[in-house]
Amino acid sequence: MDKQRAKEIAASPVMANVTYKGTPVYIQHVDDEKDTARIYPLDFPEQEQEVPLKALKEDYR
Repeated sequence: MDKQRAKEIAASPVMANVTYKGTPVYIQHVDDEKDTARIYPLDFPEQEQEVPLKALKEDYR
């Protein structure tokens, strides 16, 4: 995923359809220097993790 788009999604009050390895996730924060995002699965908010931006996919349905 593009860094700028990930930042837009993280800042938006509207939920976007983003997945990580096929699992729907919420983007909490984007780290500019590391090109990573702090995410968690929608069903398991306690499972926060930092992942590469390139591993995130947006579903445009």
